[in-house]
Amino acid sequence: MRIITRGKNIDVTDALKTHVEKRIGKIAKYFDEDTEAQVTLSVVKDTHVVDATLLLNGGMLIRGEVESPDMYASVDMVTEKLERQIRKYKTRINRKARQLGANGEDGRSLEDEPKIVRTKRFAIKPMLPDEAVLQMNLLEHDFFMFINAETSKANVVYRRKDGNFGLIEPQE
Repeated sequence: MRIITRGKNIDVTDALKTHVEKRIGKIAKYFDEDTEAQVTLSVVKDTHVVDATLLLNGGMLIRGEVESPDMYASVDMVTEKLERQIRKYKTRINRKARQLGANGEDGRSLEDEPKIVRTKRFAIKPMLPDEAVLQMNLLEHDFFMFINAETSKANVVYRRKDGNFGLIEPQE
């Protein structure tokens, strides 16, 4: 597993980097060699934030973010959070595989798993990201999908926890 550690408003000391590699490295047992972990350490008003993203082979992402007064504790907590998500993900995949293998079923969702309960269809018109944010606010939604008039590609704008907005664009 490759671990990339970055600091934002903080100098990443060798001791801190070693701690991140040791703790996040525990997760390596679940994955192949070519898995990448991107860990961002930041300090915002005496709060130590650790944001960790695992990039898996099949294009899947596993992400965890933790805030606490201590950076080392935040690293420990984000590792635990990622491990819980990984175990849940692995258990779900194994359960589906067993169910398919044993019964030959078509892989329908298990009762305790979230399901898609509604499908919406709507016309997508080209617009700029600022227009999409305005439309999202008018609809009182937390996200809005649109065709970017500048790139002619599908984009999504969304409301972030901090009150600002984010833009998701496809990678070329």
